[in-house]
Amino acid sequence: MVFITHSLKNAALEAIARFALLVCLCLLWVPARSLAGPTEITQLRAERAEDGVYLSAVVRFDIPPVVEDALRKGIAIYFVVEADIYRNRWYWTDLRVTSAARTLRLAYQPLTGRWRVNIVSGLITSSSGLRATLNQNYETLPEALSAIQRVTHWKIAEVSEMEPDATYNLNLNFWLDLSQLPRPFQIGVAGQRDWTISAQLRDRLRLVPVPPAAEGPR
Repeated sequence: MVFITHSLKNAALEAIARFALLVCLCLLWVPARSLAGPTEITQLRAERAEDGVYLSAVVRFDIPPVVEDALRKGIAIYFVVEADIYRNRWYWTDLRVTSAARTLRLAYQPLTGRWRVNIVSGLITSSSGLRATLNQNYETLPEALSAIQRVTHWKIAEVSEMEPDATYNLNLNFWLDLSQLPRPFQIGVAGQRDWTISAQLRDRLRLVPVPPAAEGPR
């Protein structure tokens, strides 16, 4: 009887040890697979033209494997870029003078094996739906991501909204909008680090005049 009890204890200890080893291996394997560099906004440039203020920038980020897996299974993901301009006021909090936003939808098309990017002016709501101003197909995921990561000549303010002698600050935000995912999927990814893609840049708005020859069609 003592021998049986001792054997059962040894078997239980071995099972616990194997389970602990498996957990350690999983903890070591998951970060190595899903590790992605930080999201950052670079190459910021603000230009003042005759009809408004235009912004260009590059958002650097990597798509984690779990997000790419979801894309290849037919789940579209949405990114939002939002720019707010504040006028400095020494006597009070800064005044927000204008705000602009655009939504970028990325989806995979299994039938054609191509990637599709839709760019929508403003934020997508349940009432507005997807009214894209630009639709483009790409052969590869890196090509599609490049279109999302590059903000080029985006009009964020009217000239009439900017006072020539005032000092302004820019608040630029970029994030993966989980609220646009299917409802059951939102619950599953909530709080997961792999699904957190966001960056923020706050800086003084330095406007560069646009040479007349560089101004193209809007």
